[in-house]
Amino acid sequence: MSLNIVFAGTPSFAAHNLKALIGSDHTIVGVYTQPDRKAGRGKKLLPSPVKQLAIENGIDVFQPLNLKHSDQHQELADLKPDLMIVVAYGLILPEAVLSIPRLGCINVHASLLPRWRGAAPIERALLAGDTETGVTIMQMDKGLDTGDMLLKAYVDIGPDMDRQVLEDQLADAGAAALIHALSNLESILAHAQKQDDSLSTYAQKLDKNEALIQWGLSAELINRTIRCGIGRTPAFSHLGDERVRIIRASFEGEHSHQVGGTIVSADKSGIRVACNNSTLNITALQMPGKNVVTAAEALNARGSLFSPGNRFSDEPSQ
Repeated sequence: MSLNIVFAGTPSFAAHNLKALIGSDHTIVGVYTQPDRKAGRGKKLLPSPVKQLAIENGIDVFQPLNLKHSDQHQELADLKPDLMIVVAYGLILPEAVLSIPRLGCINVHASLLPRWRGAAPIERALLAGDTETGVTIMQMDKGLDTGDMLLKAYVDIGPDMDRQVLEDQLADAGAAALIHALSNLESILAHAQKQDDSLSTYAQKLDKNEALIQWGLSAELINRTIRCGIGRTPAFSHLGDERVRIIRASFEGEHSHQVGGTIVSADKSGIRVACNNSTLNITALQMPGKNVVTAAEALNARGSLFSPGNRFSDEPSQ
């Protein structure tokens, strides 16, 4: 059964799902996405990945600041959608909007609901040390990710997996699950499952301060912060008067008995830093205004900065 679909989404994760829909038997009658945002050093207005993909494929794009007004509801109704698919759109849909499509609205959410409802399910799964996550196709209601579950796809979280890799795998899994759900929509809707609210957790959007490394924690916990920041909110610390981004690391069980943040040793294989009962081995980092470099490259350029005994801290030295 071919459906007339309105798609609502904004980032690359959403664009991956839109691309799968464009290649399907269904018709995309309109795309909703966030207004263009200023980005980069020039602060130029840039379209979202979803908007770029829609324009490339000749699909009408709508970018309202919100969907609260009756004229916006009518504009959506005029598209005569059978279904609205929402993926990381970034705007809350009012109840009046949820009832416009003939078959309602479904959401592709990057967690195994009811775990990690909310804005940052991928990051929170990594920070919590989850070993498994996935994507849930759910029927939307007026709550925040509280609707009935239609289909789940599971993704393992490897011990070294970072946010970008995990997001890519979830995008693939979600797109495949979405197409499968649409091909079996009548049956899947008939077997929708309610969520157990008592098992829910909230994935609050990350605060930039959470990217500041706390050296009093174990190296394993610090490494989760580093993995979580890949591609979006890099973990950082201060060394001397430099603000250093920590891009990639591994953790070791060795305990140096030195104060957290102290550089224990440094060579081309990594910069080892004391943590709580453990050691973090930094293998890639980024200095202010510079490209990401390996530990070996950092030592060649700024060897004295990373000398054993120097200490990372919460604030720059005065």
